[in-house]
Amino acid sequence: MNTILRKSMLSVAGLAFATGVAAGPVTAHAAPVHEAKPVAVVHTADKPDTGKLIPHGTQGTQSRIALNDEQTANAKAIIAATKKAGLPERAAVISIATSLQESKLENLGHLGDRNDHDSLGLFQQRPSSGWGTPEQITDPEYSTTAFLKGLKQVDGWQDMPLTDAAQTVQVSAYPDAYAQWEQQAADLVAQHWNS
Repeated sequence: MNTILRKSMLSVAGLAFATGVAAGPVTAHAAPVHEAKPVAVVHTADKPDTGKLIPHGTQGTQSRIALNDEQTANAKAIIAATKKAGLPERAAVISIATSLQESKLENLGHLGDRNDHDSLGLFQQRPSSGWGTPEQITDPEYSTTAFLKGLKQVDGWQDMPLTDAAQTVQVSAYPDAYAQWEQQAADLVAQHWNS
């Protein structure tokens, strides 16, 4: 047993010596080694500033609905189309609030007797009013882009209360109804803008 222990110790010593000789000249001229401490790196995307999302504060009593997967996907599609158009977060808030009022973020087809004329899609846009074909209007990216095109034509939309900006584009019979969705729209933009 002593022989095995002695051979093991000599093997370890020989390995240490060989490693030291091989590494010696290289490490002799190397810079001093400082012990590195682990650093936790957390990558979190900054959420949009609430001041940019709701610059005028909310107006009136706020409404809120629980969203299913399809509605959430539609909110994300509105955000993606807004970013693709090169518009800021505020435009997405106005768009989502408008869609919440018009369709509860549901991409509505023709509703038969319950249909408001020929209104379709997330924004209840009408083919007969020049918003596009039924197929286009029921495409979330297209309908959002069409809404944003109208929004960009409103002078000073960035500085308007949400309901005024939305109403100028939509020309609704209920112009003040958009305001009730501003907080939920801002929350959705804050949650999904950088996701």
